[in-house]
Amino acid sequence: MKVKVFYHDRCFDGASSAALFSRFYAERIRNDVDFVYSGLLHRAGSLFNEADFDGDENAIVDFKYSSSPKITWWFDHHQSAFLSPEDAEHFEQDQSSRKFYDPDFKSCTSFISTIAEQRFGFNPASVAELVQWTDVIDGALYPDAKTAVEMKEPAMQLTMVIESTQDREFIPRLIPLLATQPLGEVVRNSLVAPLLPPLLERHGKSTNVLKERIESRDHTLFFDITDHDLEGYNKFVPYYLHPESIYSVGLSKSSFRVKVSVGSNPWAPSPPTVNLAKVCERYGGGGHARVGAISFDVTQHTAASKAAREIVEELRASVRSTVSQ
Repeated sequence: MKVKVFYHDRCFDGASSAALFSRFYAERIRNDVDFVYSGLLHRAGSLFNEADFDGDENAIVDFKYSSSPKITWWFDHHQSAFLSPEDAEHFEQDQSSRKFYDPDFKSCTSFISTIAEQRFGFNPASVAELVQWTDVIDGALYPDAKTAVEMKEPAMQLTMVIESTQDREFIPRLIPLLATQPLGEVVRNSLVAPLLPPLLERHGKSTNVLKERIESRDHTLFFDITDHDLEGYNKFVPYYLHPESIYSVGLSKSSFRVKVSVGSNPWAPSPPTVNLAKVCERYGGGGHARVGAISFDVTQHTAASKAAREIVEELRASVRSTVSQ
């Protein structure tokens, strides 16, 4: 029997969600299965290809909802989980008891762990470290920006590798390790260890590029690094460099998209007040209240740049109006 697990690609929580789902499924549903892993990325246009849902069971974790009858399991925690009101209605009407949604969880991994324990009798003790770190990383629960940027913890190093990989086979090979091994062992594995030195060097380079490019005004940062291959940059570096900031908006580019990243400083001098998921939804993106993103086709650089500038001005105006009150 083939169980195909679709997960948010190039994302620590996405890979960890796939790992935890697989372990739960094997322990509490059935163990005579072959797991096949397939990454999903937010991009302009259709997010799903119906022909890809070719497992005996198909699960989506840490990614938007699909109303396809071929999807048998779904877990997500993003505020922008539904592509349309029809999808939200389809989810509400579902009677399978195999599809779950709660945007109050910091990570999808911790959400799956909780549901698996409460509904299916799964013992999460073996994956406690993975759950803890996905909450820290996806929920930005670091004590300070320095901790988030220095890359000393195995989970941080794995996040860097996952977010930067261009090898489509890497994360599917990594997921079984995340499901069964401590994170310290995973980073020492021959699959991961050789990748770290060049990535740490790249991390230093991206920090220097951001230092040169960031434009800070009204507690809101803007930077355009589309002329560099740095889409997987550490999203906390801007706040490390500019602790006075509340919001940041960044433009980056990969082979298939131009990405507008919209975030808020977890250690901001005053709390953010704008719901960034709702801002990104207006441009076809989404996310959480405190962090979101929009993907444009790689040919739509002008449209992406325009959206980024509009969002920057909206956030700066919000800060000015808050300060003047």
